[in-house]
Amino acid sequence: MSRNVMITGTGRTYALGYNMVLRYLENGDTVIATVRKESEDLNKLKEQYGDKLRILIMDISSTESVEAARQAFPEDITHIDTLINNAVSVSPDCDKEFFDVNLDYIASTVNITGVGALRVIKAFRDLLMNGDDTGLIMNITSEAGSISKCYRTNLVDYGIAKAALNMGTMNIHNVIKDNPKINIFCVHPGWIRTNGDPDNPAPLSSYDAAEILRLMFETKRYDKTGPRFITNEGVEYPF
Repeated sequence: MSRNVMITGTGRTYALGYNMVLRYLENGDTVIATVRKESEDLNKLKEQYGDKLRILIMDISSTESVEAARQAFPEDITHIDTLINNAVSVSPDCDKEFFDVNLDYIASTVNITGVGALRVIKAFRDLLMNGDDTGLIMNITSEAGSISKCYRTNLVDYGIAKAALNMGTMNIHNVIKDNPKINIFCVHPGWIRTNGDPDNPAPLSSYDAAEILRLMFETKRYDKTGPRFITNEGVEYPF
């Protein structure tokens, strides 16, 4: 069964978002790929897949940009079956320990990585509930956003932003938990070589990780009662 899938943060070939676009296209789905600015790599992919791939410019740090993207959404696509909030940002101080971090960077990272996904959900909610099936929202988070499992002394802005996304996911779940037309999760996607560096010790390529997630997502579409923070295996991860 072909689905309409919208994915944010898709412009880099070595990263997860682009590879999720590719996996869904290979599966025969229609993909709406969003990017902050034009991507040559996505444009090349569109030459191959034609109207199965739609590209939407959207800066999730801006409510105005997100709402403009909603207005520019292709009119011939009447609903979204799956929304994958993948877009992310980190600060120049991400790898520094707390007392060396410029704390003024944190708000920007939270605005994009945490609040950005919530802007998208709010703007595109009608399309998620407009299909015949349950509209599924998958927020790509990280184990770095787990407060109870936190062990790092760095990733201050990134961890806070992902924790904010997790909280937002739970808040939305509380609002929609009795609505069969829409469902939501936050997902730790595993340890992935998202920077494209062949020396990266992470066990998963972005391409392999994307397929693991694609298959797992469908197992959760109708699960309204299970844990909301899950791993790429679909099992609970602690908040």
